[in-house]
Amino acid sequence: MTPRPTSEAPAAAARQAGPEDRAARRADLLAAAAGLLLVVAAAAIGTVIERANGSLHVNWPPLYASWFPHVGPGTPAALTVAVLVVGYGPPLAARLPWRGLLLACWAAAMAWTWSLALIDGWQTGIARRLTTEYEYLTVIRRFDDLGPALRGFTGHILNNAPDHWPAHVAGHPPAAVLTFVGLDRIGLGGGAWAGIWCITVGTSAAVAVLVALRALTDEPLARRAAPFLVLAPAAVWVGTSADGYFAAVAAWSLALLALAATRRTGGRRGNPVLAAAALASGLLLGLTCYLSYGLTLIVLPAAVVLLVARNARPVPLLVAGAATVAVAFTLTGFDWWEGYRLLVERYYQGAAGVRPYAYWVWGNLACAVLITGPATVAGVRRVLVAAPAAVRRLRPSAGPPPGPAGRLTVLVLAVLVAVLIADLSGMSKAETERIWLPFAWWLLAACALLPGGLRRPWLAGQAVLALLLNHLLYTGW
Repeated sequence: MTPRPTSEAPAAAARQAGPEDRAARRADLLAAAAGLLLVVAAAAIGTVIERANGSLHVNWPPLYASWFPHVGPGTPAALTVAVLVVGYGPPLAARLPWRGLLLACWAAAMAWTWSLALIDGWQTGIARRLTTEYEYLTVIRRFDDLGPALRGFTGHILNNAPDHWPAHVAGHPPAAVLTFVGLDRIGLGGGAWAGIWCITVGTSAAVAVLVALRALTDEPLARRAAPFLVLAPAAVWVGTSADGYFAAVAAWSLALLALAATRRTGGRRGNPVLAAAALASGLLLGLTCYLSYGLTLIVLPAAVVLLVARNARPVPLLVAGAATVAVAFTLTGFDWWEGYRLLVERYYQGAAGVRPYAYWVWGNLACAVLITGPATVAGVRRVLVAAPAAVRRLRPSAGPPPGPAGRLTVLVLAVLVAVLIADLSGMSKAETERIWLPFAWWLLAACALLPGGLRRPWLAGQAVLALLLNHLLYTGW
């Protein structure tokens, strides 16, 4: 089990990559500039392709969005939140009590996400987002008789099937739509409540990442990440895409696993708490896989959590929790593997059948830059530079394990590998600005590696990007 790290290691790392390291600063700026060039290239080349043959099926490549400069009721609030977090976020993150920081982070992330969503107004930005023909709420009544609906779920996936599901219902295992069926059953039906649910739960992912970072690295490094998790450009799509909710479920699964793997038991009295955390992590991991087929890739960072912690004791309860969810859905009559097989067929019956892989295999990465921002690109550059040494130190024979910054490096590297697999698979052609939200939160954690003296300028860049996206474009999700 990894002992609780001290604050000395990150302080040393901060000095090493601090203001005096001008070469690293220049490299960070060059990395951010390269990310910008990638976005410009994706926009320019994508526009040419779309105008030539319409094969991209997006109006503003590489995003599923339309050019629509506008302001709205959320504009003043979004500007205010941005100014306050850039101005006061870093010092507050350093001084607040830990529990107070977690609550403040969640509240600020909600304020940021709500204000961005309300730039489009209440109806367009929130209440009607999940009520379009592609979304989950259009089929709620078809689940009044739950048993037959689940047993026959896979029979409605293909486009040529009778009463085929809308795109998002067909594209996900049934836990996704069942979430909104459950809200409807308890009296919280309709688009407004669905939007409120996605924003409230989705923004808690920022807190989950902080909890995991504190457990796996140390508290000072987690505190450095907090303002960047608040001002995430991804908030444009967290409010209100169901994928934001999926991201939070996945994030809490990893956070609970990190707690179970790194906390000392303090004797037998502590064991039930850690056991409960491991089991809950497994249940959420299982739920994650039944919310989105692609999120099975979250097992990669989960494995790295255990590797970094050097503790496999949570594995039996983790597996038991995940298996419980899988068995429960299987007993209802839903076959995950059959659903995935049919989804692949349905995927190529639609726009994916004509969307060119040669464009989207790199255009998706431009989407990733837009949802994580220039600061994350700079942070990821530092991760890639530090990765070889950090990975080597994971071997027991290599001497002392990696320090806090090294453990963060390995975790972010695992998420990058998961994103690369998703990208190369061809099952994420376009719309990755929402599909990759579960990975975006962990990539944002790389911003903690940026030098302290430049945190405010990098934060400002993150905020400006999100504000431009939401004010210049009308996003489809």
